[in-house]
Amino acid sequence: MRFATLVAVATVATGCSATAGSHAMMVTKGYAFPPPAARVFCANQPRLCRTSGQVKLVTLTPARRAELEAVNTSVNRRIEERSDLVTAGSADDWRLPTKQGDCEDIAILKKSELLKRGWPASALLLTVASLGGEGHTVLTVRTDKGDLILDNRGSVIRDWSNTSYRYFARQSQSANGKWVRIGS
Repeated sequence: MRFATLVAVATVATGCSATAGSHAMMVTKGYAFPPPAARVFCANQPRLCRTSGQVKLVTLTPARRAELEAVNTSVNRRIEERSDLVTAGSADDWRLPTKQGDCEDIAILKKSELLKRGWPASALLLTVASLGGEGHTVLTVRTDKGDLILDNRGSVIRDWSNTSYRYFARQSQSANGKWVRIGS
């Protein structure tokens, strides 16, 4: 995940601490560089990169929670995790997967599935993190119960502050095409 490494280096170089804190809601601190492959993908698939809208937090009812769990589990079961080198022949290539994909491809598919079900784009944010120095992308869903993480590494949806990831940046809710740094 070369893009996550670049984001991590840029974040460390600016002195930003991005470890998950005890807050249920992520705190953002200024703009971040989007992953380079995200720019290419978003130019070709603007619907899947859109984050504008009036709804900034989804009310998490039991039915909505069940819908999140169904999408997370379904996508995780259907898509085999494979690196971009294997699936696309390049180090970093964002795409909507059909059978195989890496973490950002799987996060994009989850966002797509939730959009089809009527979830607001403004509450579905692609997010860059790392674990043990390895870059990783997840989908953050902003709810009134906190920022929840849909991850291909497990079927349990967790509050962002209850994961082992170090979060660096996510899509901005207020500016399409922009990314914001995640602070502690």
